[in-house]
Amino acid sequence: MVKIGDIEIGEFPLLLAPMEDVSDPPFRAVCKEQGCDMMYTEFISVEGLIRDAYKSVQKMDIYDYERPIGIQIFGSDEDSMQKAIDIVEKADPEVIDINFGCPVKKVVCKMAGAGILQDIPRMVRLTKLMVDRTDKPVTVKTRLGWDDNTKFIVEVAERLQDVGIKAISIHGRTRKQMYKGEADWTLIGDIKKNPRMHIPVFGNGDIDSPQKAKLYREKYGVDGIMIGRASIGNPWIFREIKHYFATGEILAPPTIAERVAAAKKHFTLSLEWKGAKLGVLEMRRHYTNYFRGYRNIKPYRARLVTTPDPAEIFNILDEISEVFGKIEKRLTI
Repeated sequence: MVKIGDIEIGEFPLLLAPMEDVSDPPFRAVCKEQGCDMMYTEFISVEGLIRDAYKSVQKMDIYDYERPIGIQIFGSDEDSMQKAIDIVEKADPEVIDINFGCPVKKVVCKMAGAGILQDIPRMVRLTKLMVDRTDKPVTVKTRLGWDDNTKFIVEVAERLQDVGIKAISIHGRTRKQMYKGEADWTLIGDIKKNPRMHIPVFGNGDIDSPQKAKLYREKYGVDGIMIGRASIGNPWIFREIKHYFATGEILAPPTIAERVAAAKKHFTLSLEWKGAKLGVLEMRRHYTNYFRGYRNIKPYRARLVTTPDPAEIFNILDEISEVFGKIEKRLTI
């Protein structure tokens, strides 16, 4: 059983990566329903938290059905990070995660996210302050290094463990790579093989199928896998991977009825959590992924992303289920 501190998260946990503007409570709900073991909030600016900025505070909303869950924060100022961790504690997550991996320029230029990979001593010092500040388990998500010349992650993981983190998740790219090229898990495997390491090591990057999840589990020996972009519009990836691990069989892809049901649940929760206006607007980015690969879906998708009325959106989703459900039925007869 894999544990983060005293928190059990499964024999080989599948984790939902924290993704800005994606892994909000509505999206997390559909992933949890499909078998995700551990989830994280969108990353939250510590400066926003200590200024009581509405959007930052709202991102800390968590619900009992999501547990265990981690709240992820990012920042670089020591005083701000310590104040923010006091605020995060009040939301009562199981885990507090520090983002040392975000490659976005506006984050990096402030020496936050992956920017801190340019100053490893500072990264270690900041992590120790966080660990010492809270009784909650502190975890870290980071990358291999700043660039190809600074892939010091094996040593970095040791040092972060030494100051008290309870798990580490590593994206198999450098900051310079952003999200380009293939993720390299070699150093992630080296961390796991390091006899000094005793905390869980989770791998992240490019896991988009059950077969790849199994291959990387066996090849690199990680304690679990963190899935990000492959889950967008495809929360079924969690159940598909678990089924493949258990049986060696590939599950049939979700039917159009299942896709519509997930989109409806996601949309309903978005309306409840964000309100009608934002719920409609921010759901629009998901429809392409929910219905990717369906021929002649474009006119329906165009209506979904232009209609402002929630009731009409539900009607369009029902149309999609009916029209494409008939097509699926004919194909399976």
